[in-house]
Amino acid sequence: MAKLHTLCALSALCFLSTLSAALSHSQPKPTFIIQGRVYCDTCRAGFETPATLYVQGAKVRVECRNFETGVVSYRGTGTTDEKGTYELKVEDDREDEICEVALVSSPLKECSEVKEGRDRARILLTHNSGMSSNVRYANSLGFLKDVPLPTCGQLLLQYAMADEE
Repeated sequence: MAKLHTLCALSALCFLSTLSAALSHSQPKPTFIIQGRVYCDTCRAGFETPATLYVQGAKVRVECRNFETGVVSYRGTGTTDEKGTYELKVEDDREDEICEVALVSSPLKECSEVKEGRDRARILLTHNSGMSSNVRYANSLGFLKDVPLPTCGQLLLQYAMADEE
């Protein structure tokens, strides 16, 4: 009788192990959602101001590459909505990869200059980060306007005065 109980226990243990392994393989891959905005720096200030215009129809891309080898493992693209906001979906945990969102193009001819430092944002796409949400927020990306708006001088003076106080 003891052998029967041992045999039943071992059978149950094997069944549960197999079931657990099957469930872990059948679970959907995690999907991360990257959200961010694209703006036109109308004052050529290098940052967002009250005169900033958010760009509808700007194209962005996300690219992930292996941390050690630099080999690209994922590429995706997206377009901003009427508020200059984009949303990109990326499947799989990318713990061993560096992922960045970058500007591709602006629909505004007068605001299409890419400024290094404002052209890309690095994002972390792993569940091993302490973040419980699948949504990742990227820093805003910005194009420079060819000629600053006439009101920019006065606007930027306000920032200078704030620095002196």
